[in-house]
Amino acid sequence: MFRNIVTDVFFDLDHTLWDFEKNSALTFDRILQANRVGVDLNDFLKVYIPLNLEFWKLYRDGKIIKEDLRYQRLKQTFDALGFTISDETIHVLSEEYIEHLSSFTHLFPNTVHILDYLKPNYKLHIITNGFQEIQEKKLKNSNIHGYFDQIIDSEMAGVKKPDPIIYQLALQKARATPEKSIMIGDSLEADIIGARAMGLHALHFNVHNDEKHEYCDMIHDLNEIKSYL
Repeated sequence: MFRNIVTDVFFDLDHTLWDFEKNSALTFDRILQANRVGVDLNDFLKVYIPLNLEFWKLYRDGKIIKEDLRYQRLKQTFDALGFTISDETIHVLSEEYIEHLSSFTHLFPNTVHILDYLKPNYKLHIITNGFQEIQEKKLKNSNIHGYFDQIIDSEMAGVKKPDPIIYQLALQKARATPEKSIMIGDSLEADIIGARAMGLHALHFNVHNDEKHEYCDMIHDLNEIKSYL
């Protein structure tokens, strides 16, 4: 569909290529045990995962700062579980989570396969709202850093997706035009609506079971990208 149109492919990282939930769960398993926090991991994750998504939306919308995101997502999870824990331990867990998260390297199925397929014919880039300090580590530790020409993060841009400025910066650095570019990501608001508003094509990697919409096509496996590029 886009094979003779697109020259540049922009990917989101977390929840699109890098399996955030799996790597995050492994990180929590490590740090909760290391700090002797006696909470059941599955119970913890059941509360934490939706809370984390809520706090990321607040962060993306500029309603909270990074430090609040990192603290409150943990504090409110423990509060919801009725688990007593000191602020000092929460801060330790927050720091260790960031320290260890990028050491786990699980990617979504077919990530490397599709990057190998695309690389000879397209310029590949990353646009991420993740923290600059760990996104590069994730890419390098997962051995996919070399596939990408430009890696744009929200701290570099000073704004977060779906703000047009981060897309403008990405296009500028990639020396690409919107009509010849496509964004592939999991977030309807940040990746899909944000990209379409800037005139980019888009593919929605639907890992959150979002309802069908009219912004672009949905895919459920990265290998489906071959039908479009």
